[in-house]
Amino acid sequence: MVDGPPEGDPLALEEQVCFALSVAARGVVAVYRPLLEPMGLTHPQYLVMLALWQHAPLSVRELSRLLQLDPGTLSPLLKRLEAAGYLRRERDPADERSLAVSLTGSGRALRERAEQIPPAIVARLGLPLAELRDLHGALTRVIAAANGAVAAGPPPAGSAPPTPGG
Repeated sequence: MVDGPPEGDPLALEEQVCFALSVAARGVVAVYRPLLEPMGLTHPQYLVMLALWQHAPLSVRELSRLLQLDPGTLSPLLKRLEAAGYLRRERDPADERSLAVSLTGSGRALRERAEQIPPAIVARLGLPLAELRDLHGALTRVIAAANGAVAAGPPPAGSAPPTPGG
């Protein structure tokens, strides 16, 4: 590390994984914004559409699981996308308690415009595709590790403190 805090400072901001992830996420979403705005989509709505383009129709529960969003967060996104004419939410005839989410013709047609977004993001970021794929793999492992840690619950009282960089 160059021009950083003294070695071993466990609370150095620039050494925190959470800080790097937070700043990177905000930055990448900002890169998407000008590409999504002409389509009338926010980044969270784009993620919903990606899931539906790949898997529709889906129940709200399945969509919630795929996006790793709780239904309370997902519901307003679905309402806005339905108001925009991109999807329909209907009771599942096989299970009246379940809402089925499907794409409308406009929602399916939007996919053609959206296909231009991934290569545009790669170009705007200016990073090699191989590096972005490696990053995706590393982030997928971080997500799995974080999900496992949350599922395991809090550490027992009196256990060793976390290691630096967390």
